[in-house]
Amino acid sequence: MIEPIRPLRFAGDALEILDQTRLPGEEVWLRLTTPAQVVEAIQSLRVRGAPLIGVAGAYALVLAAGGAGGAAAVRAAAPSVAAARPTAVNLQWAVDRMLRRLATALPAGASAPRDALREEADAIRDEDERACRAIGRHGAALLKERATVLTHCNAGALATAGYGTALGIVYAAVEMGKKVAVFADETRPLLQGARLTAWELRRAGIDVTLLADAAAGALLRAGRIDAVIVGADRIAANGDVANKIGTYPLAVLARTHGVPFYVAAPRSTFDLSCPDGARIPIEERAAVELTRGFGVSTAPEGVSVYAPAFDVTPAALVTAIVTETGVIRPVSPETIARGAP
Repeated sequence: MIEPIRPLRFAGDALEILDQTRLPGEEVWLRLTTPAQVVEAIQSLRVRGAPLIGVAGAYALVLAAGGAGGAAAVRAAAPSVAAARPTAVNLQWAVDRMLRRLATALPAGASAPRDALREEADAIRDEDERACRAIGRHGAALLKERATVLTHCNAGALATAGYGTALGIVYAAVEMGKKVAVFADETRPLLQGARLTAWELRRAGIDVTLLADAAAGALLRAGRIDAVIVGADRIAANGDVANKIGTYPLAVLARTHGVPFYVAAPRSTFDLSCPDGARIPIEERAAVELTRGFGVSTAPEGVSVYAPAFDVTPAALVTAIVTETGVIRPVSPETIARGAP
């Protein structure tokens, strides 16, 4: 069995996170003691990945409940936590779930029931890891006994409470005895594939090769990829998928070269209130991430910058969506309605 990284832990009075902006050079754990600190960590990508920021957001409200403000402090913190990153629906989903628990556990006029909120956040964390392991089992069945997978960004244990979604499929397949090799896009401009996916897979002993984003087309054309597997930050009711910028071109290339394109995500990533990808809010990042990534100037001063964090892949390009309850295929509004919450 592959022992996954668990990049987040709750220590009673603090949320401790593995600072993912410091990887792969050093492993640094941060102690966050206020909801505002958790929001900053989410926005700065110290903690990232749609499922994981949902878990972090839940614990942010536990921290709010520990102060003198009681239930009012929890409710006051909730909007800023939910809005920390607008595209990943898991964050709003987790905050809504915590507020429902607050409403059912809180007698009129009483202080916030911190223990009940801690119990709910723990449940969200544990359910996420169980969901990822189930996604892994369902998705591993889609891979051949010897398979080479192309992935983008990081949808592994670092993006979840443990195990991962897209990489969870890889881990499960290896645990079944399959021979799986992974090509990891560098994922510009913040290099989550290079810094995080390559680091995580090497740590787990998985065969991984890093490539420039622009090399993916040549790799697919050469027939060296058996499947493209990515995660998701939000899946609309029609099956359109928002994921890290650069995912949509991979889907087009995969379709062109006859390679299956799989999306792996828990049911909390589905947003059935959103009819299609055109309605998904797309976060735009600061220009400096593109012009001065990692502190090095790579563009002329004052140049205009277009820096969306995500793009949308149309459902028509998605071969299947793998969730904890099974594989949704073909992808359509009808199959999504049956296979999502």
